[in-house]
Amino acid sequence: MGVLPATTVALVTGGGSGMGRATAHAFADAGARVVVADLDAEGGKAVAGEIGGHFVHTDVTSPAAVENMVAETVAHHGRLDYAVNNAACPPDTTRIVDADVESFRRVLDVNLTSVLLCLKYEIAQMLAQDGPCAVVNIGSIRSMRAQAGSPAYTAAKHAIIGLTRTAALEYAAAGVRVNAVCPGAINTPMVLKARTARGESEADMAARLSLLGRLGTPEEVAQASLWLCSPASSLVTGQALVADGGYLIR
Repeated sequence: MGVLPATTVALVTGGGSGMGRATAHAFADAGARVVVADLDAEGGKAVAGEIGGHFVHTDVTSPAAVENMVAETVAHHGRLDYAVNNAACPPDTTRIVDADVESFRRVLDVNLTSVLLCLKYEIAQMLAQDGPCAVVNIGSIRSMRAQAGSPAYTAAKHAIIGLTRTAALEYAAAGVRVNAVCPGAINTPMVLKARTARGESEADMAARLSLLGRLGTPEEVAQASLWLCSPASSLVTGQALVADGGYLIR
């Protein structure tokens, strides 16, 4: 039996791999009809096929594409109840004095401006229908703690918390809850690529970034997003739920 009300509709951006794929599966398993949005058409279609969902090809940095993503979700399913804004690009790896402005803007566009666009069109739809709704924005431990050599990604992930709380303030009275999940070191293709570039083993990364001695799984982050959308968290809004294996309290 699912934990979400029957006939509800969930939208997951960046749903074609990693945490997005796990989130799409978690919402489908919980009883929601799921729309998978991704720039990667092959990955997105594959995940949609796995869960019996609907795929929308989306560049989340494009206002027109994000507007179409929400419109197609509604055209296909009639409404939008939950959204998990997960799409992101890898962190930058340069210090501030060496930063390239265009690269900085690109990281902010994908990791921050895209969240604004998603909130803009998702919440507009939610306001136009009946029933409580919820949005989860995916931040990072870098939403809480800066990291040298990654100014754009750190700035974007910090700003996601402010954007999340602003949206929560603006739309709580209308029945729209907005929260964030801030994952630590999660065993995703993006983290694998970063670990490989550092020449670091999984065990060494886990020892460095988690009190639990292991990397997190995409499924664990997906369950956090699912809980924040479910009726079980009906009193929770404007919060940043950290899922980092205790890294921030070291």
